[in-house]
Amino acid sequence: MDEIDQKILRSLQEDASLTNAELSDAIGLSPAACHRRVKALESNGVIDSYRALLNANTLGFRTSVFISVELDSQHADQLRAFESEVIMIPEVMDCTLVAGTSDYLIRVVVKDVEDYERLHRTKLTALPHVARLQSQFSLKKVVRKTALPL
Repeated sequence: MDEIDQKILRSLQEDASLTNAELSDAIGLSPAACHRRVKALESNGVIDSYRALLNANTLGFRTSVFISVELDSQHADQLRAFESEVIMIPEVMDCTLVAGTSDYLIRVVVKDVEDYERLHRTKLTALPHVARLQSQFSLKKVVRKTALPL
């Protein structure tokens, strides 16, 4: 990956809705050469996908909660059972297997505290092999990045 590829990636991370003509103008390549490079970045797996980032507050999801999850065991079959269920919960935005005192760290979005109580009671505590949940409510986003530091 050279400097031109990095310029393409920086531009697309900032605005993935750029047309090929706009992107080629921004980085100083012909449209054909730009298109070939973007397709190569996609086929090599560097560009994973394209998405629109929605404003959670505008859509009513004003509360983010980080949940540390401890399972009753770390056997592979129990990890798989937990993972196959947690991905089915729409409010779960991130779920990461972590090292340390917890097994997973989950980030959920909800409308308010009452919405989280419902989610906690009906879905999170029902996940397989959950021994303990510890919730931390976000008070303020200090940094939110979606672009990788290229």
